[in-house]
Amino acid sequence: MFSKKSFVTVCIVILAALLITGCAPTTPMPVAIGDSYGGGIVAYILQSGDTGYDANVQHGLIAATADQSTGIQWGSYGNLIGGTETGIGAGQSNTTTIVTWLDSHSETGRAAQLCNDLIVGGYNDWFLPSKDELDKLYINKVAIGGFADYGYWSSSEYDAYSAWYQYFYDGVQDYSIKTSHTARVRAVRVF
Repeated sequence: MFSKKSFVTVCIVILAALLITGCAPTTPMPVAIGDSYGGGIVAYILQSGDTGYDANVQHGLIAATADQSTGIQWGSYGNLIGGTETGIGAGQSNTTTIVTWLDSHSETGRAAQLCNDLIVGGYNDWFLPSKDELDKLYINKVAIGGFADYGYWSSSEYDAYSAWYQYFYDGVQDYSIKTSHTARVRAVRVF
């Protein structure tokens, strides 16, 4: 039998070994908007009411540190892809829907594809933000950094001819022609 003092000593030695080797369970430290994290910059932290919000675990959006394009088409002019949404938490599924449609129609080199194919900081789960996610990037553009005062595409389709984008010089959101208009692209991922 161990004495109480011996038991405490053994526990301390085991805990110290776990901490030194990195095997101890850890809880990620909270991050703030503008922090470098997860291959980019924290762009938004989910709030109560947002899809994916968990009061016990911090989640949000990470923006790539630079634009993926200074001017590219959205694609699929005259075709309603359908199934895209505008809300927080919709960007990843929107991007998957768009890329699947574009691939099946042999349409390449479009905004959603750039994000979908991106590998930065060892992460390959980037996507084109939804309309509302893009607005969070605009609101926090100073903390994130690197944005130009031009329009940026979202992954939210407006109709068969147009998709939502946002001007980063004044924050206005509008829709524009998917193929005759080119806009910038900034990929995001979730944490």
